[in-house]
Parts: sequence; C-alpha cells; structure tokens
Amino acid sequence: MTLRLDVLRHGETELGGGLRGSLDDALTDTGWQQMRAAVGAAGPWDRIVSSPLQRCARFAEELAARLSLPLQMEPALQELHFGDWEGIGTAQLMDTDAEGLGRFWENPYTFTPPNGEPVLAFSERVLGAVRRLQLAHDGERILLISHGGVMRLLLARARGLPRELLLQVVVGHGGLFSLDIAAAGVLTEV
Repeated sequence: MTLRLDVLRHGETELGGGLRGSLDDALTDTGWQQMRAAVGAAGPWDRIVSSPLQRCARFAEELAARLSLPLQMEPALQELHFGDWEGIGTAQLMDTDAEGLGRFWENPYTFTPPNGEPVLAFSERVLGAVRRLQLAHDGERILLISHGGVMRLLLARARGLPRELLLQVVVGHGGLFSLDIAAAGVLTEV
C-alpha cells in the first residue's frame, strides 16, 4: 500500500518576504484566500497534519473543524531554521553576506547560514516525520500543511533531483502538490 500525501504550502504572511524560517508569522487575508482556493476541489482526506507555526496551524484548525477531520500538529515538519538570516530578505543579504548567500544557493547541503540548521539535519528531520506518517497511516490520504522548504525537499526527492538543485524547486504560496509514499519510503509525485 501507499500513503497519499497532499502537501499544501501556507499562504502569504503578514511580515512578507525574507527568510521566515521559524518565525511565527500570521497569514494575511490574501494568504487565507490562497489556501482556501487551493483546497477547494481537492481531497477528500482522512486526516490533516500541520506544522505548528501559525501560518500553517490556524488554517489547519479551521479546515479540520469544517471537514470534521482529525488534526495532528507535527513539529518535525516546520521550516528550516535560518539562524542569523531569519527575517532577512535576499536583497539585504546580497549587501551583507553575498558570499554566504551565493554558497547557500549553489548547494544548501554544503553551506549553513550562520547559527542556522544544516540542511542535512533538516532533511533527516522532515523525511523521518514523513516516514512515521507512512508507517502509521498507510493506505490513507493526508493533507499536510507546511512550508516552502519542506515542500521543496519532498518534491526534489520525488523528482529525483540532485541535492544541489533543492532551491530551484518552485513552490508558491498556497501551492498544492500530491505525493505517493510507498512502504519502502519512496516518494513519487502524482
């Protein structure tokens, strides 16, 4: 059997651009609309799993209540922690740490933002959580509400991309993608 995982990125946030990471921003009205539109004709799901950060969790709570579905908050599916770069836009980083930003974009697995979470540790955290979901809910269809980095990681893995291309995966606010996770943990984009 397989687990169907529909992965939804949170919508636009109040504090906008920059590397939001573990910052707990709220959604804008547009962000709420993006997420509601994304799930409008999707599903049905057996349960909802969400990052506990409010830009994901508040929508997950609303949707779970509306659809009468079980809801699980999963801290391991939070965004990458960007350390000293959290809340800073890439344009500003080009002025203050262009070399570091360039190295991060070139291969995020070989450069960690100052005081940030290594992408390898992030990858292990996220893939471990997805594996636990697959073991616990095989045969179900789950809506996972999470972040751009989590989605890039899962989509890059499903698409068989080399690690250094992780940040080239495009995932917009309110983006919704479907993945199948086989018993062996193999991810396939549907």
